[in-house]
Amino acid sequence: MKDWLRRIRGAIGMGLTWAVAWFGAGLVLLLIVGPDAADVPFPLGFGMFGFLAGVTFSGVLGAIESRRRFDQMSLPRFAAWGALGGLLLSGLFVGVAALAGETVEIMVLGPVFALAGAGSAAGSLALARQTEEGALPGNGGRTTRE
Repeated sequence: MKDWLRRIRGAIGMGLTWAVAWFGAGLVLLLIVGPDAADVPFPLGFGMFGFLAGVTFSGVLGAIESRRRFDQMSLPRFAAWGALGGLLLSGLFVGVAALAGETVEIMVLGPVFALAGAGSAAGSLALARQTEEGALPGNGGRTTRE
């Protein structure tokens, strides 16, 4: 039971981390095209998609690489799983939009979500590795290697 709670907490943490990054991308886009270019403000929409992409990626990673630690995974492999998570999310989004009667181009959305997922996954792994090498909070400044 505790393992499932740890995985759920990790998926939510990954989703929130990606939401912050994608929210920032939405802010940049908002500054470029202006506030009237979309129905939903870009930062909010991107943040929501970032959260969903992070949770989806966490599920893919947990299902496929559950026995490996971050230091055992290569950056390209991690990015590939992020791209797969982005593709899965874009397929889900297109399916839901089709049920609602909207048309969304999967040929446009799929590659965008795949690239964003790959970049976010690579950034997540780099951040996790950097954190492992750095000092632990509340540990008197000692590193994990000491």
